[in-house]
Amino acid sequence: MLKINNYSKTYGGGKKAADNVTLHVESGDIYGFIGHNGAGKSTTIRAVVGVLDFEEGEILIDGHSVKDEPMACKRVTAYIPDNPDLYENLTGIQYLNFVADVFDISAEDREKRIKKYADTFEITDALGDLISSYSHGMKQKVAIISALIHEPKLMVLDEPFVGLDPKATFQLKEIMHEMCEKGTAIFFSTHVLDVAEKLCNKVAIIKKGKIVASGTMEELTEGHSLEEAFLEAENEE
Repeated sequence: MLKINNYSKTYGGGKKAADNVTLHVESGDIYGFIGHNGAGKSTTIRAVVGVLDFEEGEILIDGHSVKDEPMACKRVTAYIPDNPDLYENLTGIQYLNFVADVFDISAEDREKRIKKYADTFEITDALGDLISSYSHGMKQKVAIISALIHEPKLMVLDEPFVGLDPKATFQLKEIMHEMCEKGTAIFFSTHVLDVAEKLCNKVAIIKKGKIVASGTMEELTEGHSLEEAFLEAENEE
């Protein structure tokens, strides 16, 4: 579903923020992407969703090139950044209907999906309020709902649990499992290693722009914790 092949990104001064990154996310995968701040996680994710241009390598989503067929990629992808930038002059329901319009979702389907997820995240009563009045956690919940409206084939999430309360975190993890059972691929970055260990079936560790370890959770941990595997990979030169 998502194929990143030999992707590199160089910023001014010749520093490579991503260096020959290759990883494949299949349908039904919950694929964790972990590394320290500045390791290259967000740079890679922003290239995947078409926000950041790149010079080397290729990124394919559902067989379509992010560079050459961006609209085909965006139609099947949902992206939740680490700090959702929503239209704050709209109410929650106006924003969700706007996103549904973009993806040409029928009135019946959008109503059903918005109700389902708004009830799940317990923000139904606040959807009539301006987004500018929302807390960070509420904005994150609206961003999550907007990402689920068109039932994407690929979900890309950058630190999705930041700002969520424990109950919402649990609900999001349940939704992620539910989506993957339907064949959705999920690729997300996180600093919370115990969450990744329990949630993911595959993981990649990035350090200074390079993938230093990747594979199934069983392959990476081999009887140890993900934290131990991460620290071992980080300490290798």
